[in-house]
Amino acid sequence: MRIGIAAALAVILGATAVDGINAAQAQSADPAGTWSRPSGTSRLRIARCGQAYCGTIAWLREPNGSDGKPVTDAQNPDPSRRSRPLLGTAVIIGMAPTGKDGQWKGQVYKADEGKTYTGYMTMEGARQLKLEGCVLGGMVCKAETLTRAD
Repeated sequence: MRIGIAAALAVILGATAVDGINAAQAQSADPAGTWSRPSGTSRLRIARCGQAYCGTIAWLREPNGSDGKPVTDAQNPDPSRRSRPLLGTAVIIGMAPTGKDGQWKGQVYKADEGKTYTGYMTMEGARQLKLEGCVLGGMVCKAETLTRAD
């Protein structure tokens, strides 16, 4: 009888430990925060926007151009937006869960090209986030891994 009680207790304690690990993994899978690009030229701030995630340019190594004025969204296809400062520009748009653990799908705006792509974010641990921009229905993608800065 003692073996049965010990086994039951081990199962209960083991399940509690697994629940604790799953809770920690879920919490670490939250992409909200500030992320550094591998080049070190900018940081993105990701936050909830409704049921999705959105991100803006939060920091630029060189926020001003050679003229001393803020760098602008000069490549934007909308001429009325080309004079807006790049700092604060939305670059991660409407990333909603895909159903895969730690992955979201939405759009990524590549400011240096002025183009918007189908985008994916995938958590690769608590401190790394893979950000992809894709064309041709996801057949051709370019990715970079961001590092948590906060």
